[in-house]
Amino acid sequence: MTYDVNLVNRVREYIAEIPKIEVEEKEMFNVLNFMVNGKTCICISGQNLMLRFDPKLQEELSEKDGYETMLMKGKEYKGYCYINPDGYKDRKDFEYFVNLCLEFNKIAKSSKKQKAN
Repeated sequence: MTYDVNLVNRVREYIAEIPKIEVEEKEMFNVLNFMVNGKTCICISGQNLMLRFDPKLQEELSEKDGYETMLMKGKEYKGYCYINPDGYKDRKDFEYFVNLCLEFNKIAKSSKKQKAN
């Protein structure tokens, strides 16, 4: 896996302090995925935070330092983005982005589980 271990530890330590959530870490698609209460919440991809957030905030977030559009098959993927290190170097900004994902996680839908064959 090619993700920043220091950033992983920073996220891990921050969310460990949040009461009443269940966290599972999964390595998927060259990222480390922090699953909160069974749903993708925030990921680490290289040195970037990969956010899952309310798609209604897409335009607002696009104006933040460090914002990078997430593209899938050439199209913008709504409700997801990357934040490069310029956007989360300050503790306040880091916490803002993680909290944004944690808040959306409360109302986000789970991915459908695949049936075992």
